[in-house]
Amino acid sequence: MNLQTLKATVALRAFGWVRIPMIAWLQPTVVHVSDERLVVKLPLTWRSRNHLKSMYFGALAVGADCACGLLAMQHVERHKRADIALLFKDFSAQFHRRPDGDVHFACEAGTEIRELVARAARTGERCNLPVTVTAHVPSKSADPVATFVLTLSLKARGKLG
Repeated sequence: MNLQTLKATVALRAFGWVRIPMIAWLQPTVVHVSDERLVVKLPLTWRSRNHLKSMYFGALAVGADCACGLLAMQHVERHKRADIALLFKDFSAQFHRRPDGDVHFACEAGTEIRELVARAARTGERCNLPVTVTAHVPSKSADPVATFVLTLSLKARGKLG
């Protein structure tokens, strides 16, 4: 783990403890972070496992949320307007096979998210973007275990200046 991913992991877990305890409970780790791509790993433990010894679909939803949400939060923080509210308008999931190991959630929409942040800041209107997050269990296969589409919704809360 390099310094950048360590800082992102600490920030994600701290945010979880303060705002969304489920995130902190599942102990995600950021394994890759750049302006274009973010990958979060959720360990398969008793906290995230279902009765079939695979990852519970609620934990999978948290992983997809973390990958997309953290990438979006980073772009909001880097923008001149830090008063942009972030939420998810909707969420869909397709499950392809059992996630029977630590799951990596990859969001590769950094460029589109950066443009969405700029548009929300410029217009003051609510702006939406469907974002895909792909989940893999790299210890088992390169094939995805699930694909998620989260509609990221941003709106500037106050006046600039």
